Amino acid sequence: MIGASPLKRLGAVDEVAALVLWLCSDAVSFNTGAVFDMSGGRARY
Repeated sequence: MIGASPLKRLGAVDEVAALVLWLCSDAVSFNTGAVFDMSGGRARY
């Protein structure tokens, strides 16, 4: 799985936590909707 990732590593808990914190904050008030892909570029849709 790591070898197939463009970043050559797994995501860290603090990276996901930073996104969650931002999503729960007032800083996101102008965002009207999005898909946040936390795959490090590995997702294949």
